Order: sequence, then C-alpha cells, then structure tokens
Amino acid sequence: MISFPLFVVAAVFLVTAVRKIGPWTLPIWAIMGAGAALVVLHGDISPSSAWGAVNWEVLLFLFGMFILGQALEESGLLASILNPLLPGRGGPFLFFLFLTVGFGLLSALLMNDTVAVIATPWVLGLGRRCRVPSKPLLLTLAFGVTIGSVMSPLGNPQNLLIALKGGWANPFFPFLRYLLLPTVINLLLAAWFLTLLYGKSFPEAMPSASLESRQQPGPLLTACKLSLGLLLLLLAYQLVSLFLGKASPFPLSMVSLAAASPLLVAAPRRIERLKKIDWSTLFFFFAMFILMDAVWRTGFFQGWLQRSGWNLTALPVVLGLSVGVSQFISNVPFVALYTPLLMKAGASTETLMALAAGSTVAGNFLILGAASNVIIVQNAEKRGETLTFWEFARVGVLLTLINTAVYWFLLVKRG
Repeated sequence: MISFPLFVVAAVFLVTAVRKIGPWTLPIWAIMGAGAALVVLHGDISPSSAWGAVNWEVLLFLFGMFILGQALEESGLLASILNPLLPGRGGPFLFFLFLTVGFGLLSALLMNDTVAVIATPWVLGLGRRCRVPSKPLLLTLAFGVTIGSVMSPLGNPQNLLIALKGGWANPFFPFLRYLLLPTVINLLLAAWFLTLLYGKSFPEAMPSASLESRQQPGPLLTACKLSLGLLLLLLAYQLVSLFLGKASPFPLSMVSLAAASPLLVAAPRRIERLKKIDWSTLFFFFAMFILMDAVWRTGFFQGWLQRSGWNLTALPVVLGLSVGVSQFISNVPFVALYTPLLMKAGASTETLMALAAGSTVAGNFLILGAASNVIIVQNAEKRGETLTFWEFARVGVLLTLINTAVYWFLLVKRG
C-alpha cells in the first residue's frame, strides 16, 4: 500500500513538471512547501520532528553563500576575474568546453552548491552581454558542477559522507584513482552534447574578450575581496585536512558564515542586501528536508532494498539504484541509507566509488535530482530567467544515461 508521504512526493514531482496552472506559474519553493505542509497536517511527521529534520548546517551554508554571491554580482568582482579568461575564438564547442570543465573543476574544490550560488548571476550576465540564449548557459552550469563534483570527496555532501564512512587514510586517492578519468570524459561529452544541441545559437567568435567587467570601487568591493579570500582560505584548510585524513574543526556552515562576515559587518547597505538574497530557495530546502524525512520514516525504500533479492554490491545495481532512488528521496538520504548496507556486505572500493558517481550524476536526470539544480533555477527566476522541468529533462535524461555508462565501463575496467 502506498503511504501518504509517497503519494505527496509523487504529486510534488508531477506539479513541478507542469508548474503552469491556468494563468499562474507555480514556483518550485511553493510546490515543495505545500508538500511539506501536507505531511505535517496529515500527521506523518510531528511539528517537533519536522523542525528536527531540517539540516540547519546546510541552510546556514547557503545563507552565507547567497550573501557572498549577491555582493560579488553587485561589486562586479567575479565578472572582472572570469570574463578575461573566456575564449573569444574557437567556436561554440571550445566555449562550452571551457565553461563545463571550469565549473567542474571549481565544484570539485569548492563544492557544487557553492559554485551554483556564485556563478548563476555571472552566467546570466554573460548571456546578456554576449547576446546568446541563457538556457544553454544555465544547463552548462548545472551539468558542469554536478559532473565535476563526482571526482572529489569535497565536491558534494554525499561524497563527503562516503569519504568519512569508507575508512580510507586519504580519501582523495580512491576518488581520483577511480573517478578522475571518467569524470573528465563525461565533462568532454557534456560539452559536445550541449554544442550539438545549442551550438547554432552561438557565434563562431564570442565577444568574450571585450566584455565589460567593471568593478565598483568602494567599501563593498573591499569587503568582497576580503570575503572571497576568507572563503578560499578556509576551503583550502578543509581540503588539506581531508587530504591528510583528518577531520576539519570547521563545519561548512562556519566556513560560509565566516566568509560572509565582512559583508555583514563592514559593507554598506547590509539590510538591503539581506532582503535581496534568495530566501525562496532557503525555504525550498527547509520544506524539502521535512518532506524527505517523512518519506524516510515510511521505511518503504529501506524495506524494498532489503527485500529486492538483488546483489546490492554489484556495480550495475549500485549505479542504477543510485540514479533512480535519488530522484525520490534525494541523493544524501539515499547514500545515508545505502552505505551501511554496502559496508555490511563487504563492499569494495569500486562499489563505493560507483555509489559516489551514481548518486551524484543522478542530479543531471531531473531538476529535483540535485540541490545545485534548484539553486540555479530559483536564482535564475529571481532575475527573470528560468529552466522548466522538461527543458532540463530533455537534455539531462540522455546525458545521465551516457554519464552512468561511462562510469560503469571504466569502473569495471579499473576493478
């Protein structure tokens, strides 16, 4: 029998896919909020349990990143750093390749959600200045940060969870050994695929070298430089700690808030900037944690996995379940559910790497498959642009199948 939370999750997916009801276009945050409210009102999760289900560290991390992203956009600092690096010649493929690989490498070091927050305004500004469609650029950002984050234990939350549970002295070694090559191949394939679909909309010579990238001198720019420096310094410390096999004393929420502190303390128009940050996305995640916890409490997926009779450590099973189930309960809860089962079954390193790859590229399948996708879409809608459920799925479904096949083939070869 299908329990009420499962019915609500299915309804949330269907309404998100349609979104337009009569003359109204429903925002994603409102759809998720309605789903969370329904499971609380129905009694599937108590108000106190719902409050406890919210991952406040994630919300605080995003809050700090939103403040930094807003300030980087206003000050022009990010554009002044990135615009001169863009290739002016070489055609659309080189342009897509540069963006895809660049976003991928950044997400492997800075975490995919960080890059999604900071880069979305820049990508939209780039589209306006170059007079090219914004949707392919938003898709490039979404696919780049998702694929690139696969190869690093610091690339996304589920990889970090696997790294901490895997028992490796240095988790960077297995991630790079097993996932670096297929990730690079998948980034190249994503750039080729995007060029195939959208290349005709882009000129052979992009005017990127001559793009205006004026910084706005003053206290805001100074505070931005200090904030960006703090972010890179603290993330580098996290990177070194994990590389040495040590737990960092700084949670990601502390890193984010510390980076945002100069903007909260010393920058002008602080209250105005606080009003402008993407509160709707924060509410979306608040509601998503509640709804997913209600689904988790049904025990449906846990029982289904244990009763399936499948070899849960086989690479095709791990990859398939990771991509499929992550669409319904999100990738982090799925990894938290699946990892103990794999460890109990004596899973190999290849199996755990398949879990990291599958649960991450699951984000390329549908918009709701990754937190970074929602951040990009809602950030874009705040600025008058959007990606619909079907526009994303049209490209993402096939790309995910290709990505998954590459990881499966090369993990089998490596094993």
